[in-house]
Amino acid sequence: MKSILGIGNALTDILAVLPDDSLLQKYNLPLGSMQHVDATTGNKIWAELKKNGVQYVAGGSAANTISCTSIFGMPSSFIGKVGDDELGSLFRQAQQQNGIKSNLLLGTAASGRAMVFITAPNADRTFATYLGAALQLEPDDLKPEYFEGYDYLHIEGYLVQNQRLFRRALELGKKQGMTISLDMASYNVVESNNAFLQDVVKNYIDIVFANETEAKAFTHKEPDEALEAISQMCEIAVVKIGKDGSLVKRGDEKYMIEAWPAATIDATGAGDSYAAGFLYAHALGMPLKTCGEVGSILAAKVVEVIGTKIDIPRWKAAKTEIRQLLGVSE
Repeated sequence: MKSILGIGNALTDILAVLPDDSLLQKYNLPLGSMQHVDATTGNKIWAELKKNGVQYVAGGSAANTISCTSIFGMPSSFIGKVGDDELGSLFRQAQQQNGIKSNLLLGTAASGRAMVFITAPNADRTFATYLGAALQLEPDDLKPEYFEGYDYLHIEGYLVQNQRLFRRALELGKKQGMTISLDMASYNVVESNNAFLQDVVKNYIDIVFANETEAKAFTHKEPDEALEAISQMCEIAVVKIGKDGSLVKRGDEKYMIEAWPAATIDATGAGDSYAAGFLYAHALGMPLKTCGEVGSILAAKVVEVIGTKIDIPRWKAAKTEIRQLLGVSE
């Protein structure tokens, strides 16, 4: 089985299901966006969310994807930085439980956390992120030996807050001959770093994952045309269009992948899980359409739970459905 290395912000998700978007308005958080906050604001938001009841789940975009690939049985590793505190310990333990070989470096700040507002009526996700120790991951922290022996490198777009770090990771991955995938992360992140992302996609990235708002921010085009534009820059382009499924393209191959049936209650982690399913199937040498379908199956399971962690019954169902799709036996 081919192996994968992820690099991203090591964050703990603090999840709160809210009846409306009043708290978003209070803290000037645009619906569906990811906004960085400082420690003071982050603590205020955390205190308010506690009143509504919260769940704590080890998260971060790339880490979520790597957790899923590890559960699939791919040898999986992750590079990130945490603080010497309870949230850092929670993150480290979660990675160990999922069988991930981690290089979790220790920072001096508190561990990063993503406060996730899940709001009615459409289970929209809005993030207020305090990066903390995750922000202290620097280019010099990335050692060439961390990248040796892996077939895939998966990087999250959120890391563009440190463009030198981002480019250093891509350079090391490319030098090792890794297949490099990028999750665009958030439309406002793309808008703020478009020129940089255009450059790295053209020069380093093999597979791009973007939802329709990220794809539009990146290309200024609607999904079909955005897919075409992105596919001209890299080997494989994927544009996810929510309940309508996803579009995938490689060269002259193009497919519309229907969304797998799901009783959606929270879309958090859907894109991360989709990427994991897609990359797992790609590592098996599956056709492009099948890669998209495996991604769709896994995304459908995570949207049926609160947070980014698929429960055991849904994992069993997903593996059964994927085996059937791939035509392999138990």
